[in-house]
Amino acid sequence: MNNYSRAKCQYAALGVDADSAINELEKVKISIHCWQGDDVCGFDGYGALSGGIQATGSYPGKARNPQELFADIDKVLSFIPGRHKINVHANYAVFNGDFADRDKLLPRHFKAWVDYAKSRGLGLDFNPTFFSHEKASAATLSSSDEGVRRFWVEHTKACIKIAEYFASEVGQPSLLNIWIPDGLKDVPGSRLAPRERFKASLDEALATAYDKSKVYISLESKVFGIGFESYTVGSAEFCILYAAKNNLVPLMDNGHYHPTEFVSDKISSLLLFADKIGLHLTRPVRWDSDHVVLFDDETREIAKELVRNNALDRVFLATDFFDASINRISAWVTGIRAVQKALLFALLQPNGKLRQLQDEGRFSELMVIHEELKTAPFGEIWEEFLRKDNMPSGTDAFGEIREYEQEILLKRV
Repeated sequence: MNNYSRAKCQYAALGVDADSAINELEKVKISIHCWQGDDVCGFDGYGALSGGIQATGSYPGKARNPQELFADIDKVLSFIPGRHKINVHANYAVFNGDFADRDKLLPRHFKAWVDYAKSRGLGLDFNPTFFSHEKASAATLSSSDEGVRRFWVEHTKACIKIAEYFASEVGQPSLLNIWIPDGLKDVPGSRLAPRERFKASLDEALATAYDKSKVYISLESKVFGIGFESYTVGSAEFCILYAAKNNLVPLMDNGHYHPTEFVSDKISSLLLFADKIGLHLTRPVRWDSDHVVLFDDETREIAKELVRNNALDRVFLATDFFDASINRISAWVTGIRAVQKALLFALLQPNGKLRQLQDEGRFSELMVIHEELKTAPFGEIWEEFLRKDNMPSGTDAFGEIREYEQEILLKRV
């Protein structure tokens, strides 16, 4: 009996079918964020990051153009079992001499992404880019400057059409996620007025006709950011209520809340009232620092909530982190695999039994089983998941990544 067979038997004794868990995980699509590869710079030439976000570090090998970014994503995908999606920001338009500002973007500016995705059997999601632009220096969809606000409304409309193009071309629904960095550094004179303008902007932009079977639109909140520490226009309350009223997808980024709040505790509430939800997985360290996702407590708890509530087919699941201080390929692979590990860990829980114990008030037994699961041979099941898709384990993968760094990344100057 090999290690996997022994591990299967141990999980079977807990009432869990390891083979079924692996097969279920194979079906889960993760939307892999493109912006880890170049520190969120994009290709439209607007330069340094703004909007309360930062990518810190100067590790060599950053992708400098679409071809390098596509090659790096290919390398990442060679270590990730399953078929997934690529999450694209609007500042990653590929112009080929046909530049358009963000309010004039057209589907053809993203044909390179469609060609890439179709050739590899991938889905595509999309995000308007409301940061790193001269017209985003103060506010965007909530701006008191009508010209600025008009620019970003038109950008949003353009992005809806691009998401529809993505979905039509790749044959999979596309999630269009809206997040704005609007807010104030110090105490506001009016909290209501910017939110009134934000609401009006959204109302106008989302009146654009689109195929709702192809495009799902989500709204993402944030508690604060660098430069808007005191007031955020797109608060959690605003975004959840607007999404609910307008049949949008509520999306939570687990770095966009107070340090004592946990997205894992919020998921079940949203599932009661929304047909679908969105999640951006990151790792906040003291604040929304977008550290690489790890197989940590909160990532596991988020995965448990999705699995135990039968919500894997109701969630748009995406990664969102960017670390310029370490090998970017390794960061990508580590973070995406951490999400898959967490999902597998959740699929290996006897969730029906755990719920029964809770409902019957058998809390001592519930605690014992929770503790037993912590030392169950999870690693052997994870290794089998990798073996099924002929993927190397973590240390072997890192060896291949180091080779790619030596042969490719360090030659980018």
